[in-house]
Amino acid sequence: MTRSRTKTYLPWVVATALFMEQLDSTIVNTAIPSMAASLQVTPLSLKAVVTSYILSLAVSIPVSGWMADRYGTRRVFMTAVAIFTFASVLCGLSVNSPMLVAARLLQGFGAAMMMPVGRITIIRTFPKAELLSAMNFVIIPALIGPLLGPTVGGLIVHWMSWREIFFVNVPVGLAAIYLAHRFMPDYIGEEQRPLDLIGLVLFGTGIALLSWLLEIFGEHKIDLTSAAVLLLIACSLLAAYVWHAKDAPHPLLRLVLFRIRTFRVSVSGGFLTRLGVGGLPFLLPLLYQLGLGLPAWQSGLLMMPSAAAAMGMKFIASRLLGKFGYRQVLIVNTVLIGLTIGLYSFVQQGTPIYAIVMISLCLGFFNSLQFSSMNSIAYADVDKADSSMASTIASSMQQLSMSFGLACGSLITGWYLADLPQSNRVALTGALHHAFLTLAVMTILSSLTFWTLRKEDGESISKGVAA
Repeated sequence: MTRSRTKTYLPWVVATALFMEQLDSTIVNTAIPSMAASLQVTPLSLKAVVTSYILSLAVSIPVSGWMADRYGTRRVFMTAVAIFTFASVLCGLSVNSPMLVAARLLQGFGAAMMMPVGRITIIRTFPKAELLSAMNFVIIPALIGPLLGPTVGGLIVHWMSWREIFFVNVPVGLAAIYLAHRFMPDYIGEEQRPLDLIGLVLFGTGIALLSWLLEIFGEHKIDLTSAAVLLLIACSLLAAYVWHAKDAPHPLLRLVLFRIRTFRVSVSGGFLTRLGVGGLPFLLPLLYQLGLGLPAWQSGLLMMPSAAAAMGMKFIASRLLGKFGYRQVLIVNTVLIGLTIGLYSFVQQGTPIYAIVMISLCLGFFNSLQFSSMNSIAYADVDKADSSMASTIASSMQQLSMSFGLACGSLITGWYLADLPQSNRVALTGALHHAFLTLAVMTILSSLTFWTLRKEDGESISKGVAA
């Protein structure tokens, strides 16, 4: 297969798998009540269906780079998609809650391998001057999936059953496997490093415990003392990994990559920015449905303009970064995201629909530009030999930041709501408005991390200039 043909179809391969993963991760929440009724359990007891997936994802991502280097990107990617698809079928066929949770654990393992390995393949296939365009294409499903998930899930549950939610993945997964077999190159690492088992136990256990705490915190199922002790244990395990990685000859995650300024700023800045942005997919449906009293399908439609704007962004992102540079774009765009989030504090009953649509369009455009910029500059100064390690670290931090962002948004809203019932529409709307303002300030402050970039940083990607 010619290299130009690979470049044409490879982004489609990765985008297809990513869309399936992102859609699945958000679509399940909508079906929880229907699942509970079918399996004859309480909806609250099915929280494990969501947390088991998150835990499996968090623990498995750090191993993805090592597996890709050892067994080849195409083989690992196809296996990951096959596992995810097979696990989806098992989810749809589940006859009880334990079987569903076990299938979700397997599904999370497959999902953990797909995106990091797909990103590794993109980085090794495209020269840095073409990397931005390729990543722009691939990042769109990551933005559209969470927006489509609640709407698609609601329609499927309304017209069919919750089992069809998982069966939707089958044709998409088979298409991704076929495309990967035909068009994905098979890269194997130059150095066959052994798996860092001690590092895997320390980091995997620490990040799993931290992710679990973020998922259940604020639901009053654990007392504050126990939560504080578990948080201390999780942080201690992660600190122990940092200490271990300094002297390990082949660490699970090579933290020395954080010495590269562009990589460090991308990962840390992206983490802080997602704290503000990550809660929106959870808070906006609350505002639309509980605050404005809109039905679920109308709430879903109001999320659609963001997806349209995200797709439109990819046509101008390269030109914006080429003209203004990563530093200026990231600083200004982060502030614009914060201001846009703040506009949601003015949305209330009586707000014209066109005004809400305009805010949604702006948010989708700015978010898409932000993620494309942060994800691409991370690899501006990383050697291809370190691409799998860089992708693994970036993916692990992104997964953690998404969990943090969701927990942050819900906790801030709960704090402003205080002891008032969620059925109190006026009180809930007021709490959401204050939460949007708080998240807006947090996002604007996160722009300070991008001030450490230099004007010429990222030109190897935006202009094709050698670093």
